[in-house]
Amino acid sequence: MHLSRQGFETYLPLYLKRRRHARRTDTVAAPLYPSYLFVRFNPSIHRWRSIHSTIGVVRLVCNGDVPAALDQAIVESLKSRENAQGFIQLDRRPKFALHDKVRVCDGVFADCLGLVEGVSDRDRVVILLNMLGRKVRVLLDEELVVAA
Repeated sequence: MHLSRQGFETYLPLYLKRRRHARRTDTVAAPLYPSYLFVRFNPSIHRWRSIHSTIGVVRLVCNGDVPAALDQAIVESLKSRENAQGFIQLDRRPKFALHDKVRVCDGVFADCLGLVEGVSDRDRVVILLNMLGRKVRVLLDEELVVAA
């Protein structure tokens, strides 16, 4: 906000992050690059040294005494990955592979060991637990399972 008031064009890429706190899972907006903000300006025209004294700015990323330049194509590439709400869409990779050994870290099955049988949609994982001498298939939230 303070940089915009000074006439600088800024860009803060955000994404939706799942946050777990007190047994609740929330989805919150978070910066893609924490503590970094893209600022567009021409160092030969703009009075860019005022950025150093702007509230909230710690320092510019520089090459020596000159602000580091970033190819505009990189910023455009980030902007092209934004959804309609303005959040960067990250590629979702499965947290676990088939037959990985895992441990349930919370809930009714806390501390039970099992094998990953598959990953369903909506951030859930199917694991096989060995209970009472039988393999039991359980569908759990991915956040409740960690690698064993």
